[in-house]
Parts: sequence; C-alpha cells; structure tokens
Amino acid sequence: MASHRRDQAVRAAVEQGLLSPAEPVAALLDTAGVRASAAALVSAFAAVTDAPVLHAFAVKACPLVPVLRLLYDCGLGAEVASPGELALARAAGVPPSRTVLDSPAKTPAELRQALALGIAVNADNLQELARIDALIASAPTSSPLGLRINPQIGAGLIGALSTATATSKFGVALRDVGAREAVVQAYLDRPWMRRVHTHTGSQGVPLALMAEGVAAAYDLAEEINAKAGRQQIDTVDIGGGLPVNFASDEETPTYAEYAELLAATAPGLLDGRYGLVTEFGRSLLAKHGTVLARVEYTKTSGGRPIAVTHAGVQLATRTVYDPASWPLRILAYDSEGRPGGGEETVQDVAGPACFAGDLLATARPLPLLRPDDIVAVPDTGAYYFAHHYAYNSLPRPAVHGFTVTDDEGTVSFATVRAAQTLDEIVAEAGGDRTDALLP
Repeated sequence: MASHRRDQAVRAAVEQGLLSPAEPVAALLDTAGVRASAAALVSAFAAVTDAPVLHAFAVKACPLVPVLRLLYDCGLGAEVASPGELALARAAGVPPSRTVLDSPAKTPAELRQALALGIAVNADNLQELARIDALIASAPTSSPLGLRINPQIGAGLIGALSTATATSKFGVALRDVGAREAVVQAYLDRPWMRRVHTHTGSQGVPLALMAEGVAAAYDLAEEINAKAGRQQIDTVDIGGGLPVNFASDEETPTYAEYAELLAATAPGLLDGRYGLVTEFGRSLLAKHGTVLARVEYTKTSGGRPIAVTHAGVQLATRTVYDPASWPLRILAYDSEGRPGGGEETVQDVAGPACFAGDLLATARPLPLLRPDDIVAVPDTGAYYFAHHYAYNSLPRPAVHGFTVTDDEGTVSFATVRAAQTLDEIVAEAGGDRTDALLP
C-alpha cells in the first residue's frame, strides 16, 4: 500500500542521510504510485471510448524534467503553458506530436515556435486566432489547432481555480451576447481548425460541473460540424481538473468515476467520432509526494505547544496563505523515521519563515513533537515542492524519487533535483553584479 511505502521511505531517508541536521527538509516522490495513477487514467478512458486519446500531463503541476520523463514513459504527453514549460517538456523527450500549448497570453514568438514544431495549439481568444492566421499564411504548419471556449457554467469551491465563471479570463465566453455565433463563424472561416478546448477548473470543482463543461464543448463541436456539412471538429480537448482528496490516503474521486460520468453526460463525445485530449496534473501526482522536515525547536505559547520545522511557506505557499482552501495532513515520525505514537496533543506546526502566519497546521492533534522528530506532509506531489517561494532566501529542497525494490522493504532513491546551494541563491540574486548600482 502507498502508506506503507511512505513509511518505508521516511525511515530509509533518515538512514541514508537524505534528511539530517545538515539537510533538514527534503521531498520524496513515490514512483510506483505515479505509475499506478498514470495507468488508471489511461485505462479509465480506454473503457469508455475506442477513439484515440492523448493524455497530456499539465506541466505546471510538477515542472521537473525527470518527472515529465517518467510520465512520458507511462504513455503520457505534456500540456505546456509557457516557453519554460515547453523547454522542460522537450528536455524530457516529449515529442511535439504529444505536446499541447495552452496559455492566455502567447506571444508571436511562442506561437511561431509551436507552429514550426507542429505542436497542438489552443488559441485563447479571437485576437489570437487572427495572429495565427497571419503566421500560417507565411509559414504553413502541421500543428492541430483549436480554440478554448468558456462555457460560463459557474464556479467550484475555490474561486481562484474556477475557470468557467461568467468573468473568467480564460477562453471565449460562450454565453456573452453574440459570442457563440462569432465562434461558430470563426471555425467556418477556418476549415483547418479542427479542435475545441475547454477546462472548467480544478481543485474544488465537482465532477458534475466538470462534465457539464465538457458537454458544452461537445455541443459546440456538433453545431460547428452540422453547419460545416462535414466533421470539421475531430478532437475535443476536455482539460483536466480532477480534484484530489487531501483528507486521507484514499484516492477519490477516481478517473473511472469521471470517465463514466462523461459517458452518461455526453455519450456522443465517446462514440468514436471524436479524438480526446486530457490535461490532468494534480490528480496524477499529489498523492505520491511527501515533504519531510526535521523539528528544530519546540516551545509553548499561550498554553499551546508549537513545533518549529524547516517546511513552511517556501514549499506550502497556498496552504500558508489560504489554509481553509488548502489544508494539509501532518504525520509525525520520531528522529529515526519511525511513525510517532503516544497520546495526541493539540499543537501548531510552524515553518521557518520570519512572519507569524508561516504555519503548516494550527491546533492540530498529533503525538507531541520534540526536537529532532520528523514531520511528514503527504499529498504534496503537485504544486508544492516543485513551486518554490523564495521567502527569506530559503533554499529549494532536494527532491528524491523512491522505489521499494524487494520484499524486505529495501528503498532505492534517485535524486530528481538536488538541493539548492547558497552559492546558487547568491547567483540568482545578482551576485555577479555586486557593483551594478554604484556610480
């Protein structure tokens, strides 16, 4: 089980020196768990459609080259939203044919590169379509091209991650006056435009709302094809967004549940006439990542125990600034990496940053933590340890993939990204330009 592999990895990380007084914070990624999630995604959609499906991992969820390579080895492509993400996908060996470019602010240079490589492009708006018109007039492309639409069907529980609201910045707002007609005409004027793209949001968005957004894209594709008198739209990019359960080790909801709901909500989409593209990110990796941090000090303030650790806002930025939307579990281990025991005590778990709100957990019942104990923060494989926030110039931690290699529980580690050094921090801060502002 994943929880057992995690316990084995925590103990091994201590024994092998990956977590120590000199390296007081580290991140672990369960490669077996990642492979299992990728397989579950592929099989879930294979069960509901015979049409080709490109599962393009949303690079923003974990922009680390070895992770992208692992996912590509599992049969997944890459969805990129910036020149940097495209560079990472290419470095991982993901070919243009399995890459999709989405972004609300693509520059001419970004579009020119994507079109030259043959990467699929989803235009965000009609102005971008006009820019693509000019580019392909001068340099024809093999890129599959489409348009992102906003079905304006409402928000989930986290407004910042809800992308199908009435005023979302993404896509063409389909319910605005005259917008649907303009979109249909844009397709009819461009017979080479063969895709429709939508994405309703991610964490906090219920499956039913996600399915409703996909159904809106399917209905638009059917309308365009009917008016074109042929099947102009041959692929629907349904985005990603499967939410993650951060409350336990249980992996819910599942890809199979979502695929089955799509089959019930928009059966025509899955009857073989349309290819699909998915863009899942968080749901593929979140459950398989764990941040480990040593407890440096403990104290009591106002009668409440506080454990001061080395993991805080620099890793769990969303949790620290919006704990109600992004609560994380905390697991206690002793200094040798064994699961903690004893009576639970309500306590705070704090990070190292110099502001009062740098807290991973407030008033959390846990075995009483002591100096040199270890806190583990599960469910952090996406949007946590790969998205460093350089508060107080705290270094990026090392990220290690792990595999349990035999029945005895032998754990093998592979470094995905080395810990950031102080010299690298100085270099990023203009250390080679010390006198740049002097007269």
